[in-house]
Amino acid sequence: MREEEEEQKRELYAVLQVSPDASDEEIRKAYRHWAQVYHPDKYQDLHMKEIATENFQRICQAYEVLSDENKRVIYDIYGMEGLTSGLELGPKLNRVEELKAELEKLRQRKELQRMAAQFQSTGRIIAHVSWPELRDGYGVMRGMAMTSQVTSQLSKRTTVAMGGSLEVSDNAGGASASAVVRHQVSPASYLEVVATTGLRAVIAVQATRQLSAHSTATVTIAKTLKDGSYNLSNTWTRQLSETTHGNIQLLLGPESSVAVGWRKKDENMSAAGELKIGTSSFAASAHYSHNFSSKSHGRIGGRFASNALEIEVGGGRKVSKFSMVRMMYVVGIQGIFWRFELHRGGQKLIVPILLSAHLNPLFAAGAFVVPTSLYFLLKKFVLKPYYIRKERQKALGDKEETAAQVQEARKSAEKAQQLLTPVANRKRSRQLESNGLIVTKAVYGSLKALKKGNESYGVNNESASAVIDVTIPLNFLVNDSGTLKLHEGVKKSGIMGFCDPCPGEPKQLHVEYTYGGHQFEAVVDDYAELSIPQEAHRVLQA
Repeated sequence: MREEEEEQKRELYAVLQVSPDASDEEIRKAYRHWAQVYHPDKYQDLHMKEIATENFQRICQAYEVLSDENKRVIYDIYGMEGLTSGLELGPKLNRVEELKAELEKLRQRKELQRMAAQFQSTGRIIAHVSWPELRDGYGVMRGMAMTSQVTSQLSKRTTVAMGGSLEVSDNAGGASASAVVRHQVSPASYLEVVATTGLRAVIAVQATRQLSAHSTATVTIAKTLKDGSYNLSNTWTRQLSETTHGNIQLLLGPESSVAVGWRKKDENMSAAGELKIGTSSFAASAHYSHNFSSKSHGRIGGRFASNALEIEVGGGRKVSKFSMVRMMYVVGIQGIFWRFELHRGGQKLIVPILLSAHLNPLFAAGAFVVPTSLYFLLKKFVLKPYYIRKERQKALGDKEETAAQVQEARKSAEKAQQLLTPVANRKRSRQLESNGLIVTKAVYGSLKALKKGNESYGVNNESASAVIDVTIPLNFLVNDSGTLKLHEGVKKSGIMGFCDPCPGEPKQLHVEYTYGGHQFEAVVDDYAELSIPQEAHRVLQA
């Protein structure tokens, strides 16, 4: 995605064949050079005039943007989207830094407006299932709990969240509702007012402040309406490293406690732990999760408390952009469980299945080994073949979808080369007379196809569709001093007479040329600089 954005921000530089650091004079000179070739008034033939008009419009658009200081800065930061999506400027600013700062403010303002117009919804459903009760004829459900919350941005600094919960267990049940108003008092602090009613009626006020770049403090005062008791809590959070945070919480009230915890998360793993000691209880928990790939992860965790002891092992897999499934195996003093989870956006469905209320070692081992073995068999013989087939179908669909676009781009490149041919041939003849630089063969396209083609550079029936011959454009770009330069950081498909024959694939440019009676060969990547002739490119004769 980042590469595509960079391509869009550099295409106009490729059209004029100038460096992203080119001066205003270099841009004007390049524009005049290309305008002489593609100006429609130079051609009498209607077909050639039509081709010239089409390419001249590209050149004029590139010059219009890159010759205007303000437009060029917008284009360098946001690409063409920044020029067409309403990022207009007010009074002309004097410095590039001021312009960039103003653009960033406008972008942030638009983003805040977009967020303010949307509601963020989160929810969770937990369905407790019991295999022993089902086996004994008492039904499958042990209980159910549901929670839901909707958050809305009322203004730039104020957010409101409203939610509710419902819980049913055996013959008992209850419900509650909550409302939270959060207001940002300053860039470093915010205030929250929380009110809940139902199972536990509480009114609370919470203040959070950023003490430093790495430290945050939170103070909460809560009153329980049922018994009139008060709770005061203080939480300090400290960033221990780039990926690790630690926190200490002190709770004063009817059930006072002290808790110490830490959390570490990076691209490949996450881990967390907490130790909590209260007036009449204690608890310790920890978990570790490792990402095996961008789609799957494994997890192991445990909890030890005065009234609980359990260990969980399992993993999850991402099944779509917004969905993930997870299966956990849990063994504890409350029994042996399988827990299935489905995460979709901000919604969660959790189904804990009680397999046995007794800790039988043989049953516990079987409950872990059997489903694990079935999963790996299912993954190898069903899921993996399915995903491979699905990816192939998607790749085929993408290829068919872009085939028409590639065909159209090829036609445009061929038309552009028609107008370059006369000048390219004259330059070639002059270089031939002076024994100078002559490009004898140049192809641009798929890295895979070019490697497969070996000496023919892939121009064969199998891979011809993945490359394009660019010998004519490169001969045209040879200057009067007998040198040629393609600038670094500019995607070559934007050069006049080029096109992208294989979108999404890595590409290279292969060039064969002669200079001073000797043969040379150069190979460069898509965004790399090409400067010829160079002695390092010389082909040694056998």
